[in-house]
Amino acid sequence: MTLERPIAPDPYELLPTVGSFTLTSDDVHNGEPMDAAYAHGSVGGDNVSPQLAWSGFPAETKGFVVTCFDPDAPTGSGFWHWVLVNLPASVTELPRAVVEGALGGAFSVRNDYGQQGYGGAAPPAGDRPHRYLFAVHALDVERLDLSPDATPAYVGFNLAFHTLARAVIRPTYQVKE
Repeated sequence: MTLERPIAPDPYELLPTVGSFTLTSDDVHNGEPMDAAYAHGSVGGDNVSPQLAWSGFPAETKGFVVTCFDPDAPTGSGFWHWVLVNLPASVTELPRAVVEGALGGAFSVRNDYGQQGYGGAAPPAGDRPHRYLFAVHALDVERLDLSPDATPAYVGFNLAFHTLARAVIRPTYQVKE
């Protein structure tokens, strides 16, 4: 059964305008359904983060944050699937099933599953396709002054003051009834 509710806005369209750059992936693509490998185990997925690569960001970039957000979750506040902070400016690609400990001190804050790291797509069965916004935020600082206990909302608040440019890929995922 599809939940009857309006389509949520793209949250990045509601934030102050910043520059853009190129984000590509061998695994996920704009407007296309994701493979079950990138879905959460609760819906039969492998819970593997997709490969991501980025280029063309501002020369003054000092660090990156990678996020994955579902604005279509039936929560009133969306659903954070991944918030990877404090990537060094030298990191411009994440492999599929990234191991975060090897990323120059970068770490994930708790996602909305209550766990650190990537948590795959898991929309309600029978709901319309959900959008998953994989974003890379180019920062004007090397590190955000945050700990792994920070919430995704607090990371977003800090990003509002330090994002030079942003690149986004918006694949979809749906669980059939």
